[in-house]
Amino acid sequence: MIINDLRAWTTGYTGRKLASNMCTRVVARTRGILTRARDRLPRGDAGMTTSEYAIGTIAACAFAAVLYQVITSDTVSGALESIIGKALSAQF
Repeated sequence: MIINDLRAWTTGYTGRKLASNMCTRVVARTRGILTRARDRLPRGDAGMTTSEYAIGTIAACAFAAVLYQVITSDTVSGALESIIGKALSAQF
C-alpha cells in the first residue's frame, strides 16, 4: 500500500492509470517496430509477369519432351520391361 501511494505521489498516477500508460507505451513501441520491419521489406512485383510465365511454360514443355524421348527410347523401355517382368515373376 505504501509503495502504491509513493508511486502515485511521485508520478501523479494511480496504479490503474500507471498500468494503462505502460500498456499504451508497449503497444506504441511494438507498432513502431512492426512498421519499421514492414518498411524494410522489398517492394515491387509480387509475382511473375506474362513473359516470365511464357518462358517458364516453354521450358517445362521442352523438359517434358526430352523426358518423353528418354523414356520411350529402346534402352530405357527394355530396362523398364525387365524390372517389371522381374517384379511380376517374384516368388511370394
